[in-house]
Amino acid sequence: MFSHIMVGVTDLEKSRRFYDALLATIGVPPGVANKNRYFYRSPTGTFAISTPINGEPACHGNGSTVGFTMQSAEQADAFHAAGVAHGGTTCEDPPGYREGPSGRLYLAYLRDPDGNKICALYRAPKTA
Repeated sequence: MFSHIMVGVTDLEKSRRFYDALLATIGVPPGVANKNRYFYRSPTGTFAISTPINGEPACHGNGSTVGFTMQSAEQADAFHAAGVAHGGTTCEDPPGYREGPSGRLYLAYLRDPDGNKICALYRAPKTA
């Protein structure tokens, strides 16, 4: 459904360091520069960071979340820890399992240095 997701950032190099470390935990190579942007490509999609091209200040979307698929709860914890270690801040409840209509999910939320809300999501296998 999606070709890419891009978020606006204030300090491109600070955000590049944050996302390079964060996305490395899920096997995504460092961002590739393209003018005032960095692109992170994987077999399942593209994530990008950019300073706004209209010259206005970058801001996060209130109510917006960018979710990344994890292969395990441990990978979600590593993703979250890398984000916090590189200028992100934890938000929502602490990382952990939540029960919901779509099953058991392990969620780890944080905000990037510009306040964009990021989520690591591991969908636990259904048990009989």
